[in-house]
Amino acid sequence: MIRNLWSDAAAAAAGGDLGQRIYSARLIGSDPELVLHGGGNSSVKTDALDLFGETVSVLHVKGSGHDLATIDAAGMPAVRLEPMLRLQDFDAVADDVLVKLQRLNLLDPAAPNPSVEMLLHAFLPHKFVDHTHATPFLVLANLPEAEAALRELFGGKIALVPFVKPGFGLAKAGLATYAANPGVEALLLKNHGHFTWGPDAKSSYFKVIEHANTVEAWLKDRRPAPLVPAAALPVAEIAPVLAGLRGALAAALPETAALPVLDLRADEATRAFVSRPDLEDLARAGVVTPDHVIRTKGEVLVLRKDAQTPEGMRAAVSDYVARHRAYFDANKARFGGPVAMLNPMPGLIWLEGIGAVGAGADAKAARIAADIGSQSARVKADGLVAGGFRSISDADLFDMEYWPLELAKLGNAKAPALQGRVVLVTGGAGAIGLATAEAFAALGASIFIVDRPGEGLEKAVASLGRDHAGHGCDITQPGAAAAAVAACAARFGGLDILVSNAGAAITGDIATLDDQVLRSSFELNFFSHLAFSQAAIALYRAQAAGRGMRGAEPGQILFNVSKQAVNPGKGFAAYGLPKATSFFLLRQLALELGPEGIRVNGINADRIRSGLLTPEMIAARSSARGIDAGTYMAGNLLKAEVEARHVAEAFVALARAERTTAHVMTVDGGNIEAALR
Repeated sequence: MIRNLWSDAAAAAAGGDLGQRIYSARLIGSDPELVLHGGGNSSVKTDALDLFGETVSVLHVKGSGHDLATIDAAGMPAVRLEPMLRLQDFDAVADDVLVKLQRLNLLDPAAPNPSVEMLLHAFLPHKFVDHTHATPFLVLANLPEAEAALRELFGGKIALVPFVKPGFGLAKAGLATYAANPGVEALLLKNHGHFTWGPDAKSSYFKVIEHANTVEAWLKDRRPAPLVPAAALPVAEIAPVLAGLRGALAAALPETAALPVLDLRADEATRAFVSRPDLEDLARAGVVTPDHVIRTKGEVLVLRKDAQTPEGMRAAVSDYVARHRAYFDANKARFGGPVAMLNPMPGLIWLEGIGAVGAGADAKAARIAADIGSQSARVKADGLVAGGFRSISDADLFDMEYWPLELAKLGNAKAPALQGRVVLVTGGAGAIGLATAEAFAALGASIFIVDRPGEGLEKAVASLGRDHAGHGCDITQPGAAAAAVAACAARFGGLDILVSNAGAAITGDIATLDDQVLRSSFELNFFSHLAFSQAAIALYRAQAAGRGMRGAEPGQILFNVSKQAVNPGKGFAAYGLPKATSFFLLRQLALELGPEGIRVNGINADRIRSGLLTPEMIAARSSARGIDAGTYMAGNLLKAEVEARHVAEAFVALARAERTTAHVMTVDGGNIEAALR
């Protein structure tokens, strides 16, 4: 059941009409059972002062592209109400004219465009209005006999509005339904969602919760006992399938485009759902609410177990794209002008035995698609036991998918340079590792950091933000690297750039060096780099097998080599020996992997404040030289300290150098003795 989160004290503290509106809108937006990812909208009719200081009636309504969960006053633009109400007398208003009218009547000309459903909010004669996509109501809205179910559940308290595309037509249809049923307390929009209202924010919000829970209780009585799926597959088995899928999805993208990012949901309920015998029928049954189409497409790609091979997935994606093209060709003529086909890549994939996958240009888009997919699966399953599931027609779906006002929700900002790239950084919680992760994230990459378990790793992941991830392990242990790379694939679908950075400056004179100390240094400073490289290469090859063609770069490996590899320091044999071996590993991998298009490069850095060069070590070295710490750290040709961010920038530069491999870039401010050439 959906919890009622209302607090009279918090509501009172929110202030007047707009404060109350923002308070209850956030309650709605914070519950994914009510709205998902910017869906739904809320409004309040009140008075405001215009630029001349005169009082005018306005409608504050959610701005397009804003999210109810975090809405503020700036996201609730005020539109003069009277001109909007005059539109009730019109038979039709073109979309572009409506947008111009809305903007013309904004009190603040710099405010965002009001929601496309603003007119229905304006036409309903109530002070507070809420529109939600509550999961139980989406089941009801898509029942073939939705009106009969409404009568059974609510008597005459909720009226059904036939499906109409949002905008002027929906506002007119909603108003007509309300006028014919003036005593109702809510509207159910067929195939769309739920409208409630009231004289105050509390009464409208309470109806949202009460109505949704009434439907939920009705559905609960009809649900069969849940299926018990087979045990979840090990991550090591899932990873190559996801990597192959990631590559196969590229068939729906331009040849040089970055591979999509994936988001896997593999809980027990989802695994049970993707084992259903009627999965293909549900996949082609349509969306549960029309605005989902811009995130997921209208059809879900189904991959049964026997199709979860590189060849099988490529064929399935090819067939999917062909069906989408046929759907596009069958509907484009109605647009009355030229229209280009959008990216035909599926946003949702159901993998039998594994789970459901959201796919998108970045981790956020994949997460949104996966969340929508989870809700859609529940709606369709509940619908089948409550009377059926019937979505909108292909023609209506196409009109929504290619509607400029709907596509505007996605924005048109230029994609960041590394959007879609998945970057794994070992030693990612350390100074250089975290700076590197931040530099790649700033350019749109999805980051997966690997480090020792604990608070440091947790803080590092949290600092990067919600759509990044991490994995804790001792990378020197057998199998640790393969498990970490598989965990990355399970989180994002694959890998594009490995930054093999972890290491420790282990000291000791070579003449008296303990054998175990040297072996442990090799485990960390060489063998872990080798193990991560091998695991990454296997994943790159799985992605390439799924793609089945050359196109975007299949993968990269970047090493943090250290100047010790070429310029040994007294007492640093235990560190320099494995680093020199890693230097050779870089060159050998570049030689072997070049024909596959996999690039391998590295950084030769020196004197970076980090876990390798601690304050104590800096103090000892500077004291031994009879200089202060600052002078010691700037002991290079540029007489300037080299920071972790400079190393990070060099890693990014190498990652973007498309025709560079087998190269080691020196980042030390200038040290002739350590120069490679």
